Formats: sequence, structure tokens, C-alpha cells
Amino acid sequence: MTAPHDPADANHADNDQMYTDGLDAAELDPVAQLQAELATAQAQLAEQRDQVLRAHAEMENVRRRAQDEVSKARKFGIESFAESMVPVKDSLEAALALTEQTAENMRDGIEMTLKQLVSGFERNHLKEIAPAAGTKFDPHHHQAIASVPADQESNTVIMTLQKGYLIADRVLRPALVTVAA
Repeated sequence: MTAPHDPADANHADNDQMYTDGLDAAELDPVAQLQAELATAQAQLAEQRDQVLRAHAEMENVRRRAQDEVSKARKFGIESFAESMVPVKDSLEAALALTEQTAENMRDGIEMTLKQLVSGFERNHLKEIAPAAGTKFDPHHHQAIASVPADQESNTVIMTLQKGYLIADRVLRPALVTVAA
């Protein structure tokens, strides 16, 4: 025996039909919805993985270029200084090649060569450290060879035994000095 057809059930069935007509199948099927979300997540993951690989490759290229620059700087860092020293060497060789010269000519040649050397030092930021007598002893720029009793204030330079040198404010060689005790 079949149950009599209830009009309320018919209305309910019509409402369900109207509701499902406005939705697509993925919204009704949770598996399809999850598959769509999974596909979207996998696409995003693939895109982000690609971005990470590209970023890693770019960083590797930057590192390699930086190493090349450092290598070139080491190789050619003294190029400017070497260019300044070549004329000095040429002048010294020319002076030695002359067999007959007067003491005055030799002195003039040595003075010209020294000027070339000083000019090369200046161009390459190589500065002398030559403290005058009475200058306060500076352990960053001076090296005390001896400490002797003197009429000067203690811990001051009495005499410079050997000049020191700075390259761009970095000590290449400290000045060798005698200081007052």
C-alpha cells in the first residue's frame, strides 16, 4: 500500500528542486569541492616553488658576481699604484745607464725621481707618518724603539728614526721613534 500523497511533501520537493537549480554540482558535492580546493592549492604551491627556485638562482648569480668582483679587485687593486711606480723605475734605470755624470746631475735626477715617487704616493693615498720632536706619542701610528730620559714632557717623541706610512688612514708601517721617559 502506498502512502497517500501529502501536498506538504510536494511543496518540500519543489523547494529542494528550486534550491538545487541555483547551485552547481561542486557546491553540492563536498568531494568535488575539496578537489577544486586541492587543485587551487597545488597550483599556488607550484607557483611559489617556482618563485623560490628563481630567487635561489638569482642569489647564486649575485654571489658568483660578487666573488668575481672581489677576485678582480685583488688582482687589479694595485694597478693605479703600479702605474705610478713605472715612471720611477724608468728614471732609476735611465740614471744607471748614464756612465758619465756629475754629482750635481745625479742629485738633480734623484730629486726628480723622488718627486715622481711622492706624486705616486699622493695619488694613491699613501701618506707619511713623520712625527716632529715634542709630538705626543701615539701607539696607533708610532712604535717606540727606546725610552730615554729627556728634558721634554714624558711620553713625547724625541726623535723619529724611520718614517711610517698610512694608506687611506690605515697604518701600513708605524713610525719608529724614541720617546721621553
